[in-house]
Amino acid sequence: MIKLYNTLTRRKEELKTREAGKVYMYVCGPTTYNYIHLGNARPIVVFDTVRRYLEYRGYQVIYVQNFTDVDDKIINRAKEENMDAIKLAEKYIEEYFEDADALGVKRADYHPRVTEHIDDIIDMIQTIMDNGYAYEVDGEVYFDVRSFPDYGKLSRRDLDEMRAGARVEVDERKKDPLDFVLWKPAKPGEPAWDSPWGKGRPGWHIECSAMSLKYLFNGFDIHGGGYDLIFPHHENEIAQAEACTKEAPFVRYWMHNGFITVNQEKMSKSLGNFFLVREILDKFSPDVVRFYLLSTHYRSPLDFDDQKLEMNAKGLEKLKNTRARLWELLKGNVVEDVVLEGENRRTYQAVQEARRKFEEAMDDDFNTALGIAVLFEISKEINNYINQRDFYLGKQQVKVISECQKLFDQLGKEVLGIFDLDAGNQVGDSGLEEFLIELLIDVRQQARSKKDWNTADYIRDRLAEKGIILEDTPQGCRWKRG
Repeated sequence: MIKLYNTLTRRKEELKTREAGKVYMYVCGPTTYNYIHLGNARPIVVFDTVRRYLEYRGYQVIYVQNFTDVDDKIINRAKEENMDAIKLAEKYIEEYFEDADALGVKRADYHPRVTEHIDDIIDMIQTIMDNGYAYEVDGEVYFDVRSFPDYGKLSRRDLDEMRAGARVEVDERKKDPLDFVLWKPAKPGEPAWDSPWGKGRPGWHIECSAMSLKYLFNGFDIHGGGYDLIFPHHENEIAQAEACTKEAPFVRYWMHNGFITVNQEKMSKSLGNFFLVREILDKFSPDVVRFYLLSTHYRSPLDFDDQKLEMNAKGLEKLKNTRARLWELLKGNVVEDVVLEGENRRTYQAVQEARRKFEEAMDDDFNTALGIAVLFEISKEINNYINQRDFYLGKQQVKVISECQKLFDQLGKEVLGIFDLDAGNQVGDSGLEEFLIELLIDVRQQARSKKDWNTADYIRDRLAEKGIILEDTPQGCRWKRG
């Protein structure tokens, strides 16, 4: 039974989907005016992992992540770069995919863009107005917050308190200072579209409401995003959607990840304390960055510095070395259905228990930190098993090793996505890299058989310079990354 923390109710709830066996999921994507930074990358990786785990558990996940490709930030950046705003957004969408692909993020089923859904947005605004929840003034359409009794139910904010503490410019045209824009009139030189209220473009909040309803319909299962989106963005999404459809809930479960901080301050472009993903990938491999982002529970803050990434790199290398040993031992061996005895049976059962504990951790609000700890536990267990003085590779041992290899690939690679992402930063193709290493090891073994120690040592030392460590064992030569 999967439980997840629902921001709307402030408690963990059992996942009960709208349709049996299916999860409809929407995650707020980036505003495409710059390369993504590590704070942007956290929700991308977190919700990709949630999706992966749901699929591992047998659900069909219909996953939508949008792009905001028209916005004040995009327009301002386009002016700075003397570039068309729509073309600038397209450029940074392509750059987004380059970074997301590097981090092992699976493509969404749908990646809707605002500029492709203007008609849907206009239709939604008109329906909200027809239902009595919005009004137009001089070509600008505002949502009437006071007309929606449930406003504030996600963020737990009181309207009167918000109004008393509001730090917004007084606009006499608004009925209330808290009313927010659904449609804004065009300014010279900015992208604009025809509408019943004149030429203009959508407000930010209406975009996600319109696109999520178009692809997932009302009452879909999970809506994800960063903690900073709870108010006002997601609060406004609820108000707009439920004012349009006159049905609740718009979303069944709201999930929000914690901030990445730098010296305990939220990482953001506005504060200038952000680190671009591609800058970090110049220093650390993609699987290390992904591993770091999953090393803390998604709702907890995650403080950034290079030392933490270096520590994660060392930890991940231990898991990768164990996985490499498993693959090496299985190479060329056929797994047979044999009765396990003694230490073989005990270790096999330990692997099964590790899977159960991993699933238990992930079933409890997607606790990747605890899931990773389980992988470390079984890694130590399997290495102790292999390192026994009397270990040999018989049929029972092959079955045990195969089961552990399956666990590492299913949980580490398919669910967490933390293996095989750095190949592009190494040789360019993981299969080619491993083939060349194995080829050099074969050449070295031939040299050793001819007592050509100079050649054998030369190959060992040159590989070591590239971080590939060779270990000669009774079972043959093993290699690992140092």
